[in-house]
Amino acid sequence: MMSTSIPNDHPLRHLFRSLVERSFLHYLRWDDLHVTSYISELLLKFIDIDRLYTIRNRNGDQVGTVIEMLYESDVLLEASSFEREQEVHQHIGDFTLFMGGIFPQHLRRIKSSGMIHHGDFLIDYIRTGKRSYSIAAEYKDHPPKANTSAWQKLSDNFELCVVGLDHVRSTLDHMQESRYLQVRQHLMH
Repeated sequence: MMSTSIPNDHPLRHLFRSLVERSFLHYLRWDDLHVTSYISELLLKFIDIDRLYTIRNRNGDQVGTVIEMLYESDVLLEASSFEREQEVHQHIGDFTLFMGGIFPQHLRRIKSSGMIHHGDFLIDYIRTGKRSYSIAAEYKDHPPKANTSAWQKLSDNFELCVVGLDHVRSTLDHMQESRYLQVRQHLMH
């Protein structure tokens, strides 16, 4: 799994795990512990917004768009090794899944507001995420990583995972509504 600095017994870890499990098991009817665990960890990983932009170019500059990440992932262009290619493609999959499920309004804004200057204006996040997870999963010549099968499942079911994350986001939004907070406060006393 992805390493985060959040302890195993932290309430946020329990919250994300239960929201993802509820969304995927009950709402989507998809019972896959590897996928739900991976997605829960993904949410924890990206709590730190800087982890969305961990890919650096050769000069050490932060790479901020998917198109730049794709450039960094190609061994014929900037990737220095197949391991680097796998690492960047995994990140592209994670980034596009997270943004597509948790921040779909950002993607709509890129496409609809005429942000033609934005590097991702012509990028299809769904197709790119599916492809990147598939590429990350297919490296058989290198030491297998624990997430290889999860990456292939995420690739095969990318759209479903976006819907599941959207459901998690919707639940989190609902938890912030004043009526929910009042009922919760009442139940806690």
